[in-house]
Amino acid sequence: MTTSNGPERGDGSPSEENTDPKSDGRPSNFIERLIEEDNKTGRFGGKVHTRFPPEPNGYLHIGHAKSICLNFALAIKFGGKCNLRFDDTNPTTEDEEYVRSIQEDVRWLGFDWEDRLFYASDFFEELYAFAVKLVRKGKAYVDNLSADDISRHRGSLYEPGRESPHRERSVEENLDLLARMRKGEFDEGTHVLRAKIDMASPNLNLRDPVLYRIRKAAHHRTGTRWVIYPLYDFAHGQCDSLEGITHSICTLEFENHRALYDWFCQELEIHHPQQIEFARLNLTYAVMSKRKLLRLVKDSHVHGWNDPRMLTISGLRRRGYTPEALRSFCDEIGVTKFNSVIDMVVLENALRTDLNRRAPRFMAAVRPLKVVVENYPEGQSEEVEAINNPEDPAAGMRKMPFSRVLYIERDDFMEDPPKKFFRLAPGREVRLRYAYFVKCTGVVKDPTTGEVVEVRCTYDPATKGGDARDGRKVKATLHWVSASHAITAEVRLYNHLFSAEHPEDVPEGQDFLVNLNPNSLEVLPNAKLEPAIAGAAPGFRCQFERLGYFCVDTDSRPGRLVFNRSVTLKDDWSKIQKRDGA
Repeated sequence: MTTSNGPERGDGSPSEENTDPKSDGRPSNFIERLIEEDNKTGRFGGKVHTRFPPEPNGYLHIGHAKSICLNFALAIKFGGKCNLRFDDTNPTTEDEEYVRSIQEDVRWLGFDWEDRLFYASDFFEELYAFAVKLVRKGKAYVDNLSADDISRHRGSLYEPGRESPHRERSVEENLDLLARMRKGEFDEGTHVLRAKIDMASPNLNLRDPVLYRIRKAAHHRTGTRWVIYPLYDFAHGQCDSLEGITHSICTLEFENHRALYDWFCQELEIHHPQQIEFARLNLTYAVMSKRKLLRLVKDSHVHGWNDPRMLTISGLRRRGYTPEALRSFCDEIGVTKFNSVIDMVVLENALRTDLNRRAPRFMAAVRPLKVVVENYPEGQSEEVEAINNPEDPAAGMRKMPFSRVLYIERDDFMEDPPKKFFRLAPGREVRLRYAYFVKCTGVVKDPTTGEVVEVRCTYDPATKGGDARDGRKVKATLHWVSASHAITAEVRLYNHLFSAEHPEDVPEGQDFLVNLNPNSLEVLPNAKLEPAIAGAAPGFRCQFERLGYFCVDTDSRPGRLVFNRSVTLKDDWSKIQKRDGA
């Protein structure tokens, strides 16, 4: 699913996208080529200064991670700088909580803005002075039309807009009205400041856009000093200029706004950064609208912004994602000029690749089934050696206790197995990893439900270490935990928050929430884990052998471990859908 916006300066044609080699042998993206071209011509004096400019009205998500990585990486590659700037121009939606969370997310991803932390509110006086300058030049006017009337006057793609009856007010009258707006003499919605550009322009963004509106709400930084606030289109370009930004990187939805960005810089005769647009990140089984994410939080469809099912950076961090995995993912998907949808498995594979190299392995039975080894002495235990990480020889070995009573995964036993089921069943022999061969001799059932609650087995002492001296083979190897040594933990199994690949593609009149996955979270309160994992702190990541990668959740407390499944060992979502009839 892609859409083309056409080539420009050689930065968007399909034949050129991601083909030029970097110095490290990898292809460069079109933004790097544009910067290299600017540096060759001496534009901006060879300097590169980017910025990441979030609005503090919510938590950052995986799409913002792509922008963070891009802006900071460009600065690093070209020996430049990258600012962190909060676009805090709407006091009714912004909060200091979001400011703190955004800074934490950027740092966690591994980037440092050093001493270059800015806010649009730092420049409110300068922005107001710019507005006054436009009024004095006859390029802006105060309008009394309502928001609905302004929208109706704007026209459409097929017909020009109509000029406001207040468009030709004198400079003096406009200056007086603007000053009175600032003093708070007018109610919200009664007056706005608009640029005077062209109501017949084919670009609707140039049809006298609103620059300032009245908002009588306390700002999280400036309090009640201001009652008029600039709109994004007016604020962000001028803040870029004031900060000395050279390359203003934004997503494709702002491509049609570039003409307005340029118009302001030209009319104000100020430093003029280059706006460059790239395709935003879209993922299957996800929504990327901050407004929709806020709705999920406010309507309690999830447990907050950092719910591990959310694709917020804080949610991904809590689920067990690493900054290295997210940076690797952003590098792999690249930077293009064309909208597309990335399969969720690409993100999951980035985490699998990272954790496979570093995560220690442990045994766990998240749905435990009791196994009694009948011929193993009661009250006796021994230790077997287990590999901490086969991908990392330096990780070494650990000792695991083995005893008469064990736990295995309930799914690893079937009383009446189908033909292709090779795990434990009556009369069948399997290997217990690092330990012994065991053979099922019988079962114990709940007399009321008929459910198997205990499996009876015998073990072969000659198979210690997991191999038979006589050379016989078994078709399955199971993980296990010694019951008398096991620790109990709560395990939360997360799946996609949405069951539809494209959750926002719904019939007219329906809401994207109809695609919420009712099975996105399964809580298993009685998981049994090997004792070596006791005391793991929140944020600790590991692999439960054969089950997936897991992370200790922030809900954990002394004596109560809570694990989140970060990702399965392989992509099994298609199997889940098939099983559930999706």
